[in-house]
Amino acid sequence: MDTSKQKQKSLSINETLPHQITAPSFKGTGMKIEPPFVNKHGVTIGDSFYASPNSPLEKWSEETDPAIMSGDEWVHPTNDIGWNSTENRELLESKRKPQASPFMHPTKDVSQGSD
Repeated sequence: MDTSKQKQKSLSINETLPHQITAPSFKGTGMKIEPPFVNKHGVTIGDSFYASPNSPLEKWSEETDPAIMSGDEWVHPTNDIGWNSTENRELLESKRKPQASPFMHPTKDVSQGSD
């Protein structure tokens, strides 16, 4: 079985990651939470278990080159601890459309001329 093409179950519920207490909601941002994936080293990325039998972290020795774990293939685009930072939460907030309803008519400015 080719694990690089293996389908992974999504961990999200209603565009959130409820297993991470401080994870932001992706709802209304236009970004979709992506499922975990298996990288070319056979390591599952984004499953929130943070351990994989094929991971260099599980087989670390003095001969292990830390550079083997660098690059985008080691970072999940949406299930990553980096989204919990203030800067990245603000980035998601800036992508959301303002919640105008139920206090705003969709096509008429009812406050026009009231000031």
